[in-house]
Amino acid sequence: MTASPSPVWHPFTQHALAPEPPVVVRGNGAWLETASGGRILDAISSWWVITHGHCHPRIVAAIAEQAGQLDQVIFAGHTHPAAEALARGLVAMTPEGLDHVFFSDSGSTAVEVALKMAAGYWRHTGEQRTRILALEHGYHGDTIGTMSVGARGVYNAAYEPFLFEVTRLPFPEKGREQATLDALEAACREAPAALLVEPLILGAGGMYIYGPGVLAEMAAICARHGVLFIADEVMTGFGRTGTLFACEQAGVVPDIACYAKGLTGGSLPLAVTLCRSAIFDAHYSTDRARTFFHSSSFTANPIACAAAVANLKIWAEEPVRGRITALGDAQEERLANFRDDRRFANVRRIGTIAALDLVAPDPGYLADVGPRLAAFFRDEGLLIRPLGNTLYVMPPYCTTAEDLDLVYGAIATAADRFGRA
Repeated sequence: MTASPSPVWHPFTQHALAPEPPVVVRGNGAWLETASGGRILDAISSWWVITHGHCHPRIVAAIAEQAGQLDQVIFAGHTHPAAEALARGLVAMTPEGLDHVFFSDSGSTAVEVALKMAAGYWRHTGEQRTRILALEHGYHGDTIGTMSVGARGVYNAAYEPFLFEVTRLPFPEKGREQATLDALEAACREAPAALLVEPLILGAGGMYIYGPGVLAEMAAICARHGVLFIADEVMTGFGRTGTLFACEQAGVVPDIACYAKGLTGGSLPLAVTLCRSAIFDAHYSTDRARTFFHSSSFTANPIACAAAVANLKIWAEEPVRGRITALGDAQEERLANFRDDRRFANVRRIGTIAALDLVAPDPGYLADVGPRLAAFFRDEGLLIRPLGNTLYVMPPYCTTAEDLDLVYGAIATAADRFGRA
């Protein structure tokens, strides 16, 4: 008897072309196990969320304990210990000055909340500022607001009529950083509401890296003009760039910051948007019309918050930073073999994130080589999901040197098969 086709509609998947997905039933450390008994090395942290490894015992235990006490409670007009502990822990560990924590469910909603906070701030302080500034190639999520501030292209072409316009600044390519800063200076003279950036590295747009000095100068320009500075640290937060938060490397304290993927160690969906007191105070009033009108049914879910509290304890009590440094160094050693390889361009790394572009006749997200690369890595027992012709490695912090040898050995073989000298 033949099983009926799955009714599941998978994200970012063209079902007319995609093969049947493997059924994953277990995870441990950097590895996944399929229903057929196969093993998959998770070289991209399952879409950048897993930090310490799959099913970290301290996080699993916290989830189980909380699930037996309180599974869910409305967060409008109520609170619970896990949310309070998490909020206080986040205020203590994030850049000083981010004093208020708003909970949501994903990176997209964390950024959507940030945009609404900025809009509310200017409305309630009596200024008509609505325009958002953003970097080209940026990606901030898939809700209407976050698609609007992200790069326009294949991701959102079908939804163009719903999107609002933003002012886009050129990406600060090495040697051309001043053009970005000049464009930002000019745009700030028009009194926009906010600048939204992914600090130090643009993720889904192509893993483009820029320096801390540029980030610091962008924040300084915004400060001079009274423009809110929003840091989308959904991907970069919790160690990916080598420091706990990317903004630390630039000495920047954003007005609003968004964190998500690694917040629970990758175990459960949870996001937060932190802001300075001025943002909160603009909404604080006896006038109920100035309420911040945003929520979801599962805001600050107790089980997800308990997982995040356990994650913060791991950061405080285990040598996570040392693991990150060692993992970054190990990646750098293996990248050295590709820096003079003419089949690759722009070999780069920041923290535990490594990326390199396979030279292809049709570069970009829809490059024909992308699906072939993904299929090749899948056959090799590796979870590597290229962004078109851009290969990137963003593994959990527990990944071993032997694991990395498997990853980079497969990348070398892929170059032999698909690369062009």
